[in-house]
Amino acid sequence: MQFNSVLESLDIYEAGKPIELVVREYGINPKDVVKLASNENPFGCSPKVQAKIAEILPKMALYPDDSMYELKEALAAKYSVNTRQVIIGAGSDQIIEFAVHAKLGRGQKVLMNGVTFAMYEIYAKHVGATILKTTSREHDLGQFLALYKEHKPEMIFICTPNNPTGDALDKTQLYDFLDQIDANTLVVVDGAYMEYTAYADPKKAVMVDDITSRYANVLYLGTFSKAYGLGGMRVGYGIGARNIIEALYKIRPPFNITTLSLQAAIEALKDEAFVLMSLKNNFEEIERYYDFAKEVGFEAIPSYTNFVTLLLPSTQSSKKVAQTLLEKGMIVRDLTGYGLNAIRVTIGTLEQNSQFFERFMQYCR
Repeated sequence: MQFNSVLESLDIYEAGKPIELVVREYGINPKDVVKLASNENPFGCSPKVQAKIAEILPKMALYPDDSMYELKEALAAKYSVNTRQVIIGAGSDQIIEFAVHAKLGRGQKVLMNGVTFAMYEIYAKHVGATILKTTSREHDLGQFLALYKEHKPEMIFICTPNNPTGDALDKTQLYDFLDQIDANTLVVVDGAYMEYTAYADPKKAVMVDDITSRYANVLYLGTFSKAYGLGGMRVGYGIGARNIIEALYKIRPPFNITTLSLQAAIEALKDEAFVLMSLKNNFEEIERYYDFAKEVGFEAIPSYTNFVTLLLPSTQSSKKVAQTLLEKGMIVRDLTGYGLNAIRVTIGTLEQNSQFFERFMQYCR
């Protein structure tokens, strides 16, 4: 059977391995498996969210409110925007897919960083778009601007802070760049980890109402999967000018998130204390990774997220290190597929991080 020819150039995106797979393949006790590969909140979600989910379980037979009125109202209030500027997706990944299908077609161009979230390129290839990339590891807006002026792409992805490297742009740098972009070029600013950045350095914090009011061609992305601890619920959102959101709604399928996901996100927004606790732990623990990197002679990319990328020396293979740790019940992300000899490690609890340091020193040195 023949399929769409664009699939021939696509690799399957491999998500972080689940705990169940490690238990099954390596015969490890589930209690001994530590997952630090998918940038999940190590504290789970707010207890208030868990209580709300238990309360609404009897409603699982009912379709969710497809207007998503309450969640959009809460996000609009949080970011000082109009509800008609908000769209909800099954993770921010789905909003990326909507945007690509709304803006790009075969042969049209999209610009992104040399090392960045893989789904930008994958979704762009779905529609036969031409991919333009910088040669930089972290975002180099000078390179972005040069490629933009040369090729005039229809769409640009800016991931700040960036996944999988963890670096973040100063807001003034980003605005200086956006000032030079044509109004008909859609710029997607992916802020999936922005809660962490805002906590760590206000100069790098992108304010949603500010950027979307200044730039009518910007679509901002956020998610409940990281700081809010709802990765398993798959809720993300896009915020932008009304005409952008209206275009995306023409692609959105009905009931694209679940009844439980919708209620979980609504409740999660109410518990700011839980998010603050998570952020505080994250940046206290990340300092231990910087100290560890110095101790073992690695380079740790300064991170404004809930993960740290450790660049390994040429004497070690990140693929081998990640596999060795996996077989010992420690799940981290190998970045060989991104062209880096590096591993990405989610910042866990104090105990989880201690186990990472111990197992690495025991099995990988």
